[in-house]
Amino acid sequence: MTYIKSLAVTAALLSFALASPAQTSPQKLPTTRLTAGFHLITAEVASTPEQRATGLMHRPTMPANDGMLFVFERAGQQCFWMKNTLLPLSIAFLDDDGTIVNIEEMKPQTLDSHCSARPVRFALEMNQGWFGKRAIKPGAKITGAPFGSK
Repeated sequence: MTYIKSLAVTAALLSFALASPAQTSPQKLPTTRLTAGFHLITAEVASTPEQRATGLMHRPTMPANDGMLFVFERAGQQCFWMKNTLLPLSIAFLDDDGTIVNIEEMKPQTLDSHCSARPVRFALEMNQGWFGKRAIKPGAKITGAPFGSK
């Protein structure tokens, strides 16, 4: 069953990547302010299929407290890969209230799949190690307007 699910996720990612327009420069999206405890985050918001497909691709650097919040229309098992992504990243998968479900470390320019442990509508990518350096673990909360908090 897991093998079939993995194949379906891989097929969906490949078909989505092939269908998305070629882009070779970083996208710049509107931002929102989030907090993790007393840590402030400036997160670009990727809310359309095209924005989510491009994500943080082609960026050579990212400021320490910047990231990207991926917003999906409905909860599901969300999976990410690092095609054309130059930066090593950490990704936190988030419940509707901003609670971290799981955190994954992602190597640049790989096609390895990194998935949420259960259905979620949000994912937050930060520079690799950002969560660990701040002792932020699953069960912690990210707060901000997308999660109904200020």
